[in-house]
Amino acid sequence: MSSERTYLGVTPPISNAESNAREKEVTVTLMEELRRQNTFESKEESQRREIVLGRVNDLVKKFVHKVALERGLSEATASAAGGKIFTFGSYRLGVHGPGSDIDTLCVVPKHVTRDDFFEFFEPMMRELDGATEVQGVPEAYVPIVKAKVLGIPLDLLMARLLLPSIPDDLSLQDDNLLRALDERCIRSLGGSRVVNEMLSLVPNPDVFRDSLRCIKLWAQRRAIYSNVNGFLGGVAWALLVARICQLYPNAIAGAIVSRFFVIMYQWTWPQPVLLKQIEEGPLQVRVWNPRLYPGDRSHRMPIITPAYPSMCATHNVTNSTQTIMTEEFHRGSQIVDRVIVGSASWSELFAKHDFFHKYRYYLKIVATTEDPDLQLKWGGTVESRIRQLVMKLEYVESLILAHPFIKGFDQTHYCLTEEEVHNAAQDDISEALSKRTKQDIEGKEGATTLYTTTFYIGLLIDKKPREGATGPRQLDISYPTTEFTKLVKVWDKFNPDQMGIVIRHIKRASLPDYVFDKGERQSKPTLKRTKVRSSLITLQRRSCSIPMHQRHPKVK
Repeated sequence: MSSERTYLGVTPPISNAESNAREKEVTVTLMEELRRQNTFESKEESQRREIVLGRVNDLVKKFVHKVALERGLSEATASAAGGKIFTFGSYRLGVHGPGSDIDTLCVVPKHVTRDDFFEFFEPMMRELDGATEVQGVPEAYVPIVKAKVLGIPLDLLMARLLLPSIPDDLSLQDDNLLRALDERCIRSLGGSRVVNEMLSLVPNPDVFRDSLRCIKLWAQRRAIYSNVNGFLGGVAWALLVARICQLYPNAIAGAIVSRFFVIMYQWTWPQPVLLKQIEEGPLQVRVWNPRLYPGDRSHRMPIITPAYPSMCATHNVTNSTQTIMTEEFHRGSQIVDRVIVGSASWSELFAKHDFFHKYRYYLKIVATTEDPDLQLKWGGTVESRIRQLVMKLEYVESLILAHPFIKGFDQTHYCLTEEEVHNAAQDDISEALSKRTKQDIEGKEGATTLYTTTFYIGLLIDKKPREGATGPRQLDISYPTTEFTKLVKVWDKFNPDQMGIVIRHIKRASLPDYVFDKGERQSKPTLKRTKVRSSLITLQRRSCSIPMHQRHPKVK
């Protein structure tokens, strides 16, 4: 006699027990701390989001109607063509905070093309009441229109279904809707489909949301919330929390968070995290399968999306970032253990990262242009390839790990001389330059406005010299940095006359003030101490820069 399966997930729960009195107490204090940390938006902002989404949904219908008439369809057909928006990401999950963007998918019928999205919808978005900062990025991996409406940031994607019209009651969970769609449409639909599937696979959505809100804040504060830099993005963190909820279906948020850190610290990677068994579907598309694909076998921390076609949400993880996240899981488990017994508070879990205090040596990658729009694209291109630099650095002898920081630092410099431009391009900023404003250079001959984005990688170096080595140790990073500069140059829009990149190694004492919060910076060591320390190791690099016009002067 076979018993009917009554649980969610690929294995039975570890425990069906309800949370005890102490776990209920710490859940109350957890929610209080999350409110103190300003993770919940106001009622007014929540209502404003609903107004914004209503306006955008109406605009999508007008857009579809307009394109239908352009294609020569009748007024009746154009009016019936519909169009609908779906939200995904943190907003759809219900864990967004004040100022968070809304990931929005615009679903359109078959007569609308992706080119139409940028030719017609983007200008219509600019005219929408309350819309500002509208910018289309058609060349992105997932083409997108970014905007703000009534101050609410939106990331707008488009998916074209092979249907004559899009009804208001359309559901995206039918796999057959994916038939004959191009890869970009499938990727665009994936965000909404994954979130809907995830919410259907957790035993208690409210507990899941409260727990995820905690883990999301923790990952952001500890600087490990970034898919592009080799850590985990929002979807991956949500999938991990959802899996713990499946294993403890009757536990509440405080208990889920406690189990999360213990289980994730002890998880036997590369065993994948799955919310359901991977399913085959109607398409000839690649589904994650390490037995079939060598690339899938290389994934260090595979966390698999539940909606067809299942993909790995963590293919960017490197040896270094996995090590760093494992350390953070361990730290989190120790703190939460103390919270449970009453010897620590939740605020300790959310303490700010110590990245800029942690290492003696750092790599600084500075991307520069003289145009703000170009800088957005160039800086984003450099950032998207930093993971490759980290992976190359991991092969350098005596380097234990390369720790990328999760964001770049954007600055605008108003330069009066070519020397200031050259120095600013290397993030070597004088006090006079740092204080100069746009008004100070207006009308000045030879003045240049330089835009920079600076990224940092912390270097953990083995303290033990190689056997038989004599004299100061040397860490040769010339090959990784040279290969990295070659890699960014192969971008099809790279122009050496307009874009620059410089890679420098610096010591902790030489980090600029802008990477620290006010009052955070520790006192700098004395010059004598710095000199003694610098004799311990020599970093070597060659050919680590791509200068604009060879010396980074003003672009003619």
